[in-house]
Amino acid sequence: MHCESENRLIKERESLGVVMADLHVHTCLSPCAGLDLTPMKIVEKARQRGLSLIAVTDHNSAENAAAVMAAAKGSDLRVLPGMEVTTAEEAHVVALFETLEGAVALQQVVFDNLTPGKNDENLFGMQVISNEFDEVDGFNERLLIGATSLDLGEVVDTIHRFGGLAVAAHIDREGFSVIGQLGFIPDEMDFDALEISREMSLAQGRARFGEYERFPFVTSSDAHSLDEIGMVSTRFRAARPEMDEIRLALTGERGREIVMAEGVC
Repeated sequence: MHCESENRLIKERESLGVVMADLHVHTCLSPCAGLDLTPMKIVEKARQRGLSLIAVTDHNSAENAAAVMAAAKGSDLRVLPGMEVTTAEEAHVVALFETLEGAVALQQVVFDNLTPGKNDENLFGMQVISNEFDEVDGFNERLLIGATSLDLGEVVDTIHRFGGLAVAAHIDREGFSVIGQLGFIPDEMDFDALEISREMSLAQGRARFGEYERFPFVTSSDAHSLDEIGMVSTRFRAARPEMDEIRLALTGERGREIVMAEGVC
């Protein structure tokens, strides 16, 4: 029985491929993003860059996730719905979900705890809600650029409660990162991964933040313009571009793993 199990695992590993993923992409809904970041254009650019998986992660809202998912339907690009939540400490946490339901559930909690006020388009930018055909469906007037009243632990716990992955965003940046805001990552924080920005390589990030080696490291573009999509990506050894495969890769289970072009990170 042991030999049969081992042989099955070997065959499963041999069937794995490389999934190129950019798990932090904004749309025209984010006030600081370009208005040309519409669903069809995002999908087109992601495919041009050879990506097989992206996540839609607008600031404090998931209202454009469904449109990008619909725009990618029938293509070889998989889209995960998500969000970039701003905590009470003004740290950014990327939430990733398998289903739209999880993202929408988080969105309601975020909306209920978002800084009161109305978006100033002249100051912060427009917050466009788009459909899958790149048509304007409306505008979000909430202050999406603001912070929520939820602290870091509450945000992470809420993401997990709705079945999502919680990733500490761009930890190498001074602004709006957990380390930039707090100076460290609290021991009790149950992040699923730490994100390194496109400003340094994944290997450089792991070396710089070696004290946090208990976490898996990923790198994403944090794209706020079309040209930035896929500028950097994380390569996962996985069977397919799906959330369950990413979960396994983050924990190094069943042969799934995070890899670099020159070898294992």
